[in-house]
Amino acid sequence: MLDTIRHDTITELRLARPPVNALDPGLVRALRTAIDAAPSAGARGIVLSGRPGMYSGGLDVPALLQLDRGALRAFLDDFFSLCGAIACSPIPIVAAITGHSPAGGAVLSIFCDYRIMARSADAAKPYRIGLNEVQVGLSVPAVIQSGLQRLVGRYRAERLMVAGTMLDADEALRIGFVDELAAVDAVVPRAIEWLQQLLRLSPLAMSTTRKLARRDLADTFADRTTWLLDEFAAAWFGPETQDALVALVARLKKS
Repeated sequence: MLDTIRHDTITELRLARPPVNALDPGLVRALRTAIDAAPSAGARGIVLSGRPGMYSGGLDVPALLQLDRGALRAFLDDFFSLCGAIACSPIPIVAAITGHSPAGGAVLSIFCDYRIMARSADAAKPYRIGLNEVQVGLSVPAVIQSGLQRLVGRYRAERLMVAGTMLDADEALRIGFVDELAAVDAVVPRAIEWLQQLLRLSPLAMSTTRKLARRDLADTFADRTTWLLDEFAAAWFGPETQDALVALVARLKKS
């Protein structure tokens, strides 16, 4: 479910869980382990990629609906810990957003150092990204909200999250949700190139400055009480959310 590809001192972690790289407990744990292990294995930078046309379809709702409250809470803890590992990584991470990136996929990208998104070859069918949790009956946790607010500003983030808006790649670039666009087959090479340019700088000066600049992200994840895991789990098992998620799974089965 996760391919590891070495590009000299840059490690590419490619999500490989068909059909849409949905984030289930196993993939989340595997990705967290790989990110934590990369620096000690000699990596100086990480590229987080998906398959052409699909970065990640977000949380694996059908799988998560099978969990009891304790298992769901443990998954949420793992998922937030993964986001924290990305945000606090001692080496830079680039999100190579190779296609659609709703909900959990977008969440992974917003905590990376840089985001390069694919531009669809078919202008009538653009790739989209966004925190669309409200559209499927879920709230956006505060710890996740802080990541998007950091990118696009508090008020714009509020409007996007409350409506569950999915942005096409060009609009995402315009407002700062992503940093640049590239053709699908050029996203990963461009991510590697961006990291190579960064890694040519003075290592100590770059890493120290980066750590200081990203201290707000580290602070966000330092206090686990702000993750509100019990509150989110309680909402998940509430009738409104359960009805919305069951309806979502039914739509997915028909598509």
